[in-house]
Amino acid sequence: MSVPDFHPDTLAVRAGQERSHFGEHAEALYLTSSFVFENAAQAAARFSGAEEGNVYSRFSNPTVTMFQQRLAALEGAEACVATASGMAAILATVMALLKAGDHIVAARGIFGASQQLFGTILPRFGVETGFVAGTDPAAFRAALRPNTRLVFIETPSNPLTEVFDIAALAALAHEAGALLVVDNCFCSPALQRPLEFGADLVIHSATKYLDGQGRVLGGAVCGDKAPVEEVFKFLRTAGPTLSPFNAWVILKGLETLGIRMQAQSANALELARRLESHPAVARVFYPGLPSHPQHALALRQQATGGAIVAFEVKANEGRAREAAWRVVDNCRLISVTANLGDVKTTITHPASTTHGRISAEARAEAGISEGLLRVAVGLEAVDDVEADLLRGLAAR
Repeated sequence: MSVPDFHPDTLAVRAGQERSHFGEHAEALYLTSSFVFENAAQAAARFSGAEEGNVYSRFSNPTVTMFQQRLAALEGAEACVATASGMAAILATVMALLKAGDHIVAARGIFGASQQLFGTILPRFGVETGFVAGTDPAAFRAALRPNTRLVFIETPSNPLTEVFDIAALAALAHEAGALLVVDNCFCSPALQRPLEFGADLVIHSATKYLDGQGRVLGGAVCGDKAPVEEVFKFLRTAGPTLSPFNAWVILKGLETLGIRMQAQSANALELARRLESHPAVARVFYPGLPSHPQHALALRQQATGGAIVAFEVKANEGRAREAAWRVVDNCRLISVTANLGDVKTTITHPASTTHGRISAEARAEAGISEGLLRVAVGLEAVDDVEADLLRGLAAR
């Protein structure tokens, strides 16, 4: 199949599939740890890379390969490496491309586990990170050092849905001799393709929208062949590997990615509009709203505003967490869980969950208040989701 000949919706269903001699219509699931060689010479050739073919499922498996090829096609990437989780994808990228003495510039408002990785774990190995508050490319430029090798952003960010100018950040990163890495978790390739704006690598938590039903963990790194090959070398040795079963589940999830993202985005936009007019809501964060600070940029980079809505609950001084938790505790339909990207709507209080391990000062710098709630909107009727939130907002 020639990738440029087909629409992304077609690629999501067809790209990457390889049929066995049985001629199966659905993608095959290869649950095997190893593969048999015809003779010693072939085994040696496979291990050395002189002959293409599968060796060991830690780094080569037909089902995982199909997922990698399909996601690469959707992102417009030359190559893709699948990993055990989204955080494994970030770790593999850093370990493969950086060394002691290198420097990272990262947006302050990234996922809490990413902040922990960059801020507390990597410094043990001599890799330092400078965190930038806000979305202004000039602030990123000011944070660059001669030893900066990586610029890392999420766009939209988790949980405040900040939108970053990918093209501008790619230009300044390249000028400094660094790579721009974009976490595309909130949008997926159905809504945004960062490589088209100059990003070097795209990170995915396939656990989220790529699977779409909260079933399995997975991650991926997409981009040009050269840097992705370095990530593959790390994965082959260190083993943060995506299992064939999880790859198969996510591969099948990709088939409905486009229609899910469109429907969930439409629900999110409607919910955001309604919350914005509610007297108990102080502020709504959603890129699809004209009130969002980067609304115009979002319209240029994204197909829709996405399916994540964050909002702050109005509360008296010192009572913000209590007011936010009351909304969560009154939910009867919405699932109280920190995962997102599911067809089921979920809600979480970031300050005490996803960002609970970072300091209060770091949360404040990232704009994550005690009254902030993040809702990942699913496929239920918007009226029912709204009614579930209104119960808690009325109980303030």
